[in-house]
Amino acid sequence: MKKTLVFTILTIALLTGCGKRPAETVAITPYEPEGYIAESELTEAGKDPQTAASELEPINNYDTKLSVPTCITQIDGTWFIVDCYHNRVIYSDTLGVPLTDWRIMTTEVTQPHTIASDGTVYMIDDTENNKVRIFEKVDGVFLQTQVFYDIGNRPHYTVYDKATDTFYVWSSITGELYCFRRDSSSTRVYLTDIRKVDDLEGIYVRSFSIIDGDIYFVSGISDSDSEATSKIYRCDLSDLSVKEKIDVPSELAGMAQITKIQDYYYITVSTDASGSQDSATLVRTKSLHDLIQGEYEDIYSEYFVGGGTPYYISEVDDTYFLTEHRLADHGIWSFKIRNNDITEVIPLY
Repeated sequence: MKKTLVFTILTIALLTGCGKRPAETVAITPYEPEGYIAESELTEAGKDPQTAASELEPINNYDTKLSVPTCITQIDGTWFIVDCYHNRVIYSDTLGVPLTDWRIMTTEVTQPHTIASDGTVYMIDDTENNKVRIFEKVDGVFLQTQVFYDIGNRPHYTVYDKATDTFYVWSSITGELYCFRRDSSSTRVYLTDIRKVDDLEGIYVRSFSIIDGDIYFVSGISDSDSEATSKIYRCDLSDLSVKEKIDVPSELAGMAQITKIQDYYYITVSTDASGSQDSATLVRTKSLHDLIQGEYEDIYSEYFVGGGTPYYISEVDDTYFLTEHRLADHGIWSFKIRNNDITEVIPLY
């Protein structure tokens, strides 16, 4: 049984800054567990965190290169990299230090893609095991304290949305969005809702983005329907009802992510309609409706090396990060955008 989030509207606040529109400021009712779908399962560390923390000795990362990094972010002053094909998440207080100076948060995951946090718990999608793993920082070390099993098919993208006080985890094959909330008086996490876009069932969708209160999905290639065309879906976040379907050309069919930065939508593309990564690129446009007409800028080789497969873009303060794969010596870039101009492009790892 699905549960609808309750919002209490306080005021209307104008958001300054490029690319942002007036938005409602809301106060979210603190979550008290009731009517939920499932409660997390506690791990042994979750049953006795203090003892587990005293017995855990963090170890350093032992690879000098990344293998298909998919996510980099900073949470409460700590940097995290999801090293997908190395089946681990690593962390460091300092960005730019050698990878062997980073420490391992977990190796109990198989091809994870993202990490998100509300400042208290840390959630990681364990993609190939169809799990969501939850960590807590206790006495300076990260412990896996909770786990959810049977989360769709290849959960692929996780976001904590402060505006709704909800963790959203996307099941990349089934068209389902799993919604989790933390008990306001503890660290226990609950599955509160499962929402679905029926059109996206059976289509490989790598991510979603919450933009101006709506949720956007970039549909990839269907394994079962060769005639299906890729689209961008704009949906209502509260129930995933489809507000708009936007066509894209075949060369952009295998989209990975869409994100809005200032006046442009940036879209990373993994493949074309045939599944070829030779078409992988990064494009931007001021209007999504112009994509089908071929009216967009291909900026991958102009600002970055090109030739790889761009994946996810993340933001920390005033800096953006691009993860990519297929290039031996490039896995993560940092860059800035000022007045829609891309500047200070630096290869990190």
